[in-house]
Amino acid sequence: MARAVIADDERLPREKLRGFLDEVDWIRCVGEAADGLAAVELVNREKPDLLFLDIRMPGLSGIELLERLEHRPTLVFTTAYDEYAVTAFELRALDYLLKPFGRKRFRQTLERVRESLATDDQGGGNSSGVERARDALADERPLRRLFVRSRGRIVPIAIADVARFEAQDDYVAIHTGDDYHLASLRMSDLDRSLDPDRFLRVHRSHIVNLDFVDSIEPHSSGRLRLTMRDGTKFFASRARSQELRKRAV
Repeated sequence: MARAVIADDERLPREKLRGFLDEVDWIRCVGEAADGLAAVELVNREKPDLLFLDIRMPGLSGIELLERLEHRPTLVFTTAYDEYAVTAFELRALDYLLKPFGRKRFRQTLERVRESLATDDQGGGNSSGVERARDALADERPLRRLFVRSRGRIVPIAIADVARFEAQDDYVAIHTGDDYHLASLRMSDLDRSLDPDRFLRVHRSHIVNLDFVDSIEPHSSGRLRLTMRDGTKFFASRARSQELRKRAV
């Protein structure tokens, strides 16, 4: 059975989380902490599989707490503040629960947790949010999901569903099929975090998922023109065009 710890300075959210966990038969809460220092001690002692972590807590913030953990549980942020969505991306949190959240949203999170723990078991070890937090963007494993604001909510987006990322002024447009989301991210951070076998930064303003490329054609300028499945066309830079040519069989 999986084991979880709840770290939140508010009593009612802790009770709500524990109640939701009690409804599930494959995971149990092994402890609660109401401040950052107590949470560090609890996590290091109990060594849980999962940590539900509020970001704003007395003593130590959730971010500061992560730096002091010796054990490495899977990380789920629980917070009333949506401005930390980018932080969740940088720390590779598994999910981001924006308070108040209901049972249905919580169950969706638990399904992601179960999938993640099963993957860790198959891989022979627990590789999780806290380990990633210590050097998140230098992590060798590619990013699997990120969190964006959408109509007043924080929603997770599976990286495999993203066709391309496009720089737009101070934001990045995340294109998924017929939809797109704007996020306050940096293209350079994304470029370092994505799977290089699947994603390629073809231009300063575009990172494409090669699985969504319909065709690549040479142009008289020496550059390559990419056509995406949705019909979008754009040119790769000369340097990236050379890299694409090298990938051709």
